[in-house]
This record gives sequence, structure tokens and C-alpha cells, in this order.
Amino acid sequence: MFTPRPEDAFVSLIPGIQMRVVGHGEKTISVLFKLEKGHELPLHDHIYEQTGTLLKGHMRLTIGDTAYTVSPGDSWTILPHVSHQADVLEDSEVFEVFSPVREDYLKHAK
Repeated sequence: MFTPRPEDAFVSLIPGIQMRVVGHGEKTISVLFKLEKGHELPLHDHIYEQTGTLLKGHMRLTIGDTAYTVSPGDSWTILPHVSHQADVLEDSEVFEVFSPVREDYLKHAK
């Protein structure tokens, strides 16, 4: 499958957090997130394994009981049912892959 880059295809999830589905298959979905400085991704967990990389910006990512200062190029994997949250310290972009496919994100695929 090939997915051309759509123009202005970002959707707002919560204030300060936007996402765009980059591509998906039967078992994974990849997503690009834009996070605005001063906002927070609240503490949550889910059934998905989540692997990500910070492309630009700066944030503090808490996975379970451990907080990490994240810089561009840093990566992470969050296992299913592990609580996590992020504080956005600078405008940031994050690329993440989820497995299995998140149906709630799939509805935003173009």
C-alpha cells in the first residue's frame, strides 16, 4: 500500500494535540502527531503496543513510574496496559506505530 502525503489532514484529538494517520495495514497503524508547547497528553493506558520517535521538539514522557526527558531522535516502546503521559516542553512532532490497528484512529485515515 502507498499513501501520498495529504495536505492539512491533521485532526485535533484534544487541545494542543493533533494527529494524522500516515499509513496502516492489517496489524499496524502509523501516526504523526503535532504537540503544542505547554500542553499535556494526560495519563492513560490502552491495549495497543506503541513505538515512537521524537522528530522535533522536546518533551517529558512518563512510562509507568519512570520519566524521561525526550530529545529529537529518541525512541520508546510502550507495552499494552502500561500507563503513560507526556508534558510538551516545546512544539513537537512525534511519529508512532501502534499494534494492533487502532480503529479509533483508522476512521481519520484519508
